[in-house]
Amino acid sequence: MRKPVIVANWKMYKTPAQALGFVKSFLPLAAEHDRDEIVLCPSIISLPAVITATAGAKVIVGAQNMHYADEGAFTGETSPPMLKAIGVTHVIIGHSEPRQYFAETDEIVNQKVHAAIKHGLIPILCIWEILEELETGKTEEVLRRQVEKAFKGVVPETAESSILAYTPVWATGTGKIATPGMVAIAHFHIRTEIARLLGRNAAECIRVLYGGSVRPSNASTLLAQPEIDGVLVGGASLDPHSFAKIVNY
Repeated sequence: MRKPVIVANWKMYKTPAQALGFVKSFLPLAAEHDRDEIVLCPSIISLPAVITATAGAKVIVGAQNMHYADEGAFTGETSPPMLKAIGVTHVIIGHSEPRQYFAETDEIVNQKVHAAIKHGLIPILCIWEILEELETGKTEEVLRRQVEKAFKGVVPETAESSILAYTPVWATGTGKIATPGMVAIAHFHIRTEIARLLGRNAAECIRVLYGGSVRPSNASTLLAQPEIDGVLVGGASLDPHSFAKIVNY
C-alpha cells in the first residue's frame, strides 16, 4: 500500500517568524496523525526555522526548488548538498511557476531529478497541462511526454521513492478544480507511463498526488479516489487550521 502524502507549498509567503507561528499552531492539530506523510515546503529563508520547530514531530520539511549543480557560480541558487546539510528531505521540482516565469525546461527538470536522487532527496515532480491542451484532448500526450523527459536516464530502482504531482495549470490558484474522475484518468496515464519507462515495480511504488485548488471542502472526495495518493496544497496550506482540516480529511 502506498502511504498518502499531503504537501504544503507555501510559495513566496511567510517570513521565518510567520512560519514558526504556523508550526506552533499546526502541530497540536495534527499531533496524533500518522495515516499520511505531511510535508511542509516553506521558502528557502524559512527552512532552518521550520526544520528546528518540527524536530520530533510527524512532519517532513521540503524545499520548493533547487539547482541541479553541487556548487558553482549560480547567484541566488541553492544546491542539493546545501539542502541536505540543513536537514531537508524532499524538494519540489518542475512546478509550473518556475517553468512559466523563469524558463525552466524539461531538460533542466531532468537534471534536477537526477541531482535529487543522487543526493538522497525525494523529488516531488510536478506534471501538468494548460487549458488549451486539456480542451484539445492532448492531456495524455503532454503528461506522458513530461514523465518521459523528467525520468530520462534514471535507474528504475533509484526512482521508486519519488513522488509525482499532477498540477494542471488551469486549476492551480484559479479556484477551478478537476473532477475526481478527470484526476483519476490523468493519474492513470502518468502511472502507465511510469510503468513503461521504469517498470511495474516503480509504477506500484511511486506515489502520484493531485494539486490544483485543493481545499478542505474537496480534499475528502479527491483522496477517496484509488489513483490519488495525496495532494499538493497551495493557498489552503497557508492557514494552519485550513491545512489541518485537509490533513484530517
